[in-house]
Amino acid sequence: MQECYIKDFPDNIDQEIIIKGWVANRRSSGKLSFLILRDGTGICQVIVEKALLPDTYSEIKKLPLESSVIIQGSVVKEDRAPGGFEVHASGVQIVHESEDFPIGKKEHGPDFLLKNRHLWLRSPRQIAIMRIRDALIRHIRSYFYTNDFTLIDSPILTTTCGEDTSSLFSIDYFDLGKAYLSQTGQLYLEAAIFGLGKVYCFGPTFRAERSKTRRHLTEFWMIEGEMAFFDHKQNLDLQEDFVAYIVQNTIRDKAQELAVLERDLAPLKKIKAPFNRISYDEALDILHKNGSNIEWGSDLGGDDETVITRLFDKPVFIENYPKKTKAFYMKQDPKRSECVLCADLLAPEGYGEIIGGSQREDNLDILMKSISDNGLDPERYDWYLDLRRYGSVPHSGFGLGLERTLTWICGLTHLRETIPFPRMIYRAYP
Repeated sequence: MQECYIKDFPDNIDQEIIIKGWVANRRSSGKLSFLILRDGTGICQVIVEKALLPDTYSEIKKLPLESSVIIQGSVVKEDRAPGGFEVHASGVQIVHESEDFPIGKKEHGPDFLLKNRHLWLRSPRQIAIMRIRDALIRHIRSYFYTNDFTLIDSPILTTTCGEDTSSLFSIDYFDLGKAYLSQTGQLYLEAAIFGLGKVYCFGPTFRAERSKTRRHLTEFWMIEGEMAFFDHKQNLDLQEDFVAYIVQNTIRDKAQELAVLERDLAPLKKIKAPFNRISYDEALDILHKNGSNIEWGSDLGGDDETVITRLFDKPVFIENYPKKTKAFYMKQDPKRSECVLCADLLAPEGYGEIIGGSQREDNLDILMKSISDNGLDPERYDWYLDLRRYGSVPHSGFGLGLERTLTWICGLTHLRETIPFPRMIYRAYP
């Protein structure tokens, strides 16, 4: 009798096997018990007959949910059973009889579920989301590998700020003063392109924004790419190809998990290049026609993005924002100095921004002035300025938020479900 996983059942029909897992559900009668078993690779139904196991049946028939067990039995194909297979048990070993599991079939509020996130992760919905996340990450890495990017592990502790200084988590770094949890790996990627051409990083980033919207986490994972000799248009072309690739491959591989979430795949199947492209000015015209009084020079909020994305069935780039709304490193538009060569990519169906990107300022004098205008300490950026002193070239890059992208692909209402243990302004437990 060999040990196997539920995923291997198609190769073990009518064979005697051993499986190990947890009781996800149970119903019993006088002579039969039906256990729904989860082993991490799938689910199956286990049929336990009192006549075969008379000494332990009374204990088996009242097993609490999430008890861990080892089952011996034969695999039977049964299309009506969960997972499409049954195991007819010849032996049941109870490894641990669970206490009453706090998450039941009744409705629970988000606060209760988040407090019990370590247990909530066992639910079919959360398992599906985590499997889709895993596939999305795999295809992200595959895209960069097949397109000749080199992975660069950028530091999490930094002395420079890549975004708004008001959203920094700071710490005392020994005797060297303040250091910060990284907001972005971009500045370090820029250093790497001079030796490697096209590079990317993939890791946790941190924003101390006091925001409670459905689109914000204080700790999230970001994928950033940086490319030497890429202008603004080439940057957008690559982002289109990248997003189309990861979406199509993920929905192909994880159709079953997306079905668990009741996600309509029809809108996602449309995600192919080219995407829509509008200017910041055109975006404001759209908002004004929809009753907004947003003024030129203001950044777009989540509600603004929702209005715009409802008008398109594919992602839309909003290009050339006012310089004062964006980060110091973005390249000044040579045709319009008050704007920069940048774009935010908004996902359709009201999901909003998933990518921010730009051509980087490669002119030393303009970059130095931008650092000063943003109230940053030039000494902390001296190493970054060196990149403009020694072989400066046109270059561009972007950052994609993993959890926002996953929220869109899964069709969720809040991104807190897309990361195993979400960190939010009022949530750091468990």
